Amino acid sequence: MAQSERFQLGLRVLAVLAEDPESMKTSAEIAETLKESAVMVRRAFLLLHKGGLIEQRKGPNGGAKLKLIPKQIGLGDIFAATSGDWLAVEDKVLVGQMKKVRQDAVDAMNEHSLAGVVKRLKKGK
Repeated sequence: MAQSERFQLGLRVLAVLAEDPESMKTSAEIAETLKESAVMVRRAFLLLHKGGLIEQRKGPNGGAKLKLIPKQIGLGDIFAATSGDWLAVEDKVLVGQMKKVRQDAVDAMNEHSLAGVVKRLKKGK
C-alpha cells in the first residue's frame, strides 16, 4: 500500500473512532463502515497504535479506541504514524536536510486536527 493510501486509511479509521471516542471498535466494525478490508484496517491499527494514537485491546471485548481526544491529534501526527520512510535518501549530506523538511511538513499538517476533519465530514453528509 502506498504512503498516501496508508495515510488516507489511517485518517478514515481515526475519524470513525472519533465518532464515539470512549468505545472500542473492532477492525470488522470499522471495515464495514468504511467498506474496506478488515485486514487493511488491522494494518492501519498497527501503525496508529505504534504512533501512539490509539489504544488496542485483544479478546471478546477488544478493539481499538482513540488514545487522545480528536483535537489533540494533528494530521501531521497521523502522517508521521502512517508514512514510513518518507523522503528517505541515502546521501549522507542530504539526510539532515530531509529530516528537517519532513519535520516542517509534519508541523504544518499539525495545524489541522482530526476534530476539524470529523467536523467537515459531518457537514458533508
